[in-house]
Amino acid sequence: MRILIVEDDKNLNRQLLEACSEAGYVVDVAFDGEEGHFLGDTEPYDAVILDIGLPEKDGITVLEEWRRDGRDMPVLMLTARDRWSDKVSGIDAGADDYVTKPFHVEEVLARLRALIRRAAGLSTSVIACGPIMLDTRTSKISCDGRHIKLTSHEFRLMSYLMHHQDKVISRTELTEHLYDQDFDKDSNTVEVFIGRVRKKLGVNCIETVRGLGYRLFASEADSAE
Repeated sequence: MRILIVEDDKNLNRQLLEACSEAGYVVDVAFDGEEGHFLGDTEPYDAVILDIGLPEKDGITVLEEWRRDGRDMPVLMLTARDRWSDKVSGIDAGADDYVTKPFHVEEVLARLRALIRRAAGLSTSVIACGPIMLDTRTSKISCDGRHIKLTSHEFRLMSYLMHHQDKVISRTELTEHLYDQDFDKDSNTVEVFIGRVRKKLGVNCIETVRGLGYRLFASEADSAE
């Protein structure tokens, strides 16, 4: 999963970056509204953490412009203000949730997980696909009750597929959501990771849809390698 953090406080930006990276997300950062708006308008994100009080362009304006342009990624707003009117303005502008500063990073991560789940049409923190289980709280994956040890990139790939199971996901889409903006999107590493994950899972659940991409499905039957 790939997220964007738009926060002008450098220390808080760094803390959120470290926490989100440790939680398994690919993270891009911006320090003002102009930069944040540009990234959110041109890059695909699974969620955005957006501060209201930004230089150059405030968070409410950034969010309104994203929504007006059809950008529908979940947005978690951060605000140092505790006035109810500011919270209402954020929600009306298109925010999906908000956190008031100061906050515990664990709360931000929990709200982020919930937003990403809901965007994928999922209601619980434990996602199942046949014998495969993903616990989004602990970032652990198991298969038939057996813990599967994955590298960070392998986990990101499986997490994205688990959140979008039964859908055909192109290699380009996977690349855009697994790596930051500077990654070489012509790389064949997605195919390498798919092969490794298949071996580690030991079940026939990732189908190659030739010419289109990959699909994670619950049944072990009728998979095309």
